[in-house]
Amino acid sequence: MLINLGFIQVGWRDIVDIAVVAFIAYRIILLLKGTRAVSVVYGLLILMIVYYVAGEFGLYTLHGLLTNFLGSLFLVVIILFQNDIRKALAEMGAGRLWFSPKPPDRVLYELILSLVTMAEKRIGALVVIEKKTPLGDIIESGVEIDSKFSRELLETIFYHNTRLHDGAVILRRDRIVSAGCILPLAVAVKPKWNLGTRHRAAVGITEETDALSVVVSEERGTIGVAMSGKLIPGLDEVRLRRVLAAAWDR
Repeated sequence: MLINLGFIQVGWRDIVDIAVVAFIAYRIILLLKGTRAVSVVYGLLILMIVYYVAGEFGLYTLHGLLTNFLGSLFLVVIILFQNDIRKALAEMGAGRLWFSPKPPDRVLYELILSLVTMAEKRIGALVVIEKKTPLGDIIESGVEIDSKFSRELLETIFYHNTRLHDGAVILRRDRIVSAGCILPLAVAVKPKWNLGTRHRAAVGITEETDALSVVVSEERGTIGVAMSGKLIPGLDEVRLRRVLAAAWDR
């Protein structure tokens, strides 16, 4: 089957080809988002712009140097992104490049019980649930845990005066992958919220990624859920279960 677009004929193979390349490019962008690789990509784009400008204005020395550099671009990309390429290949093998399975319902049930317990005991906590966008450098900013999720482990991490209790815990499916992580602070915060650093961090990570974060206030003993840059504060166990269950399946 051919589709005529003026002087261009597009067959079904061309459509499939374009769709596959577009999907792969989209998934690569998601993998790079939130990592140091983004800064490197911007740097390479700037070099390409300088290369073009140097050629247009006759800056032959600069143009020649950049020609030699960009001529080995494939090798340069492999060297610069070797860690990211290795992680991407590992995630591809695990299936995360193609789909992002949600955490098991058991984890949701135990997470809610743990959050309610910590709220009653006025133990501050911040849990980030990774979804389709890999959290990249956020995970690397903390201490690697890579352990199966359990209420006991989560509550121990956030217990008063432990070294990791001030940072965020990153939850990927049914595993706690990292603790003590540093999150970006929210940019747009409503004055009436009067948020502390932990709550601003909970909102901030959801402004930059599709992650879901849950925060327990140490001062008030309340629980809030942040998603898409918005905070839903003051949730009891019933409302918390309803909000998380709805966000779990998105």
